[in-house]
Amino acid sequence: MVLENGTLASALPGEIITFGTYPQTADVADRTPIKWRVLQNSGRELFILSEYILDCRRYHGECEDITWRDCEDITWRDCDLRKWLNNEFYNTAFNAAEKGFIKTTCCTDNGEGSPDTEDKVFLLSVAEIKALSDHHGKDLRRAVGTDFAKTKKNDGCSLYVYDKTNKDNYIIRNGEEMGCSWWWLRTRGNKPSRAFFVGPSCSIRSYANVSLARDGVRPALKVNLQ
Repeated sequence: MVLENGTLASALPGEIITFGTYPQTADVADRTPIKWRVLQNSGRELFILSEYILDCRRYHGECEDITWRDCEDITWRDCDLRKWLNNEFYNTAFNAAEKGFIKTTCCTDNGEGSPDTEDKVFLLSVAEIKALSDHHGKDLRRAVGTDFAKTKKNDGCSLYVYDKTNKDNYIIRNGEEMGCSWWWLRTRGNKPSRAFFVGPSCSIRSYANVSLARDGVRPALKVNLQ
């Protein structure tokens, strides 16, 4: 775990740390350090969110033939994306020593009829992104995907990248204007077969069918400082 120009214990909200590795280039063979934005520092733990959209996954469903019409009723507890985050992603991104720093987090605000869960890696909830946006500003909701996230996967997932005229849907990175992408929240949506996501112009939307193959994943987790 590395904090630029300081120690982890003194990391301030908004600062960037690197922790773990994950493919981030189009050739998918790299092991690039993951950049995380510090959301909170309690003195005992850091609450962090990936700075970039690291992958594109359905909230539920893993077959290439699944379409958005094939969505089914599902909770955060039982969805494929939660299983992927806490198994494949967790084991790919972190070595044994790094896993020792990651806390088990009780996740609430998972939506109507969706039980609380205990997770090593999770998505933000609606309540969390709203509260964090009040502190960090709505720019926290704007995110771009890595080249790996934009690569079409074997399961048919392909990250949507904004390419239209509303400048609120772009970020300037290294002097380059880059289109933002939408990313999942864990909270159940306005129907049992839908989930919330962060959409156009930093909006929080409730109507993404869980089988949509266009939305990105920004993992979140908490790491021990003591």
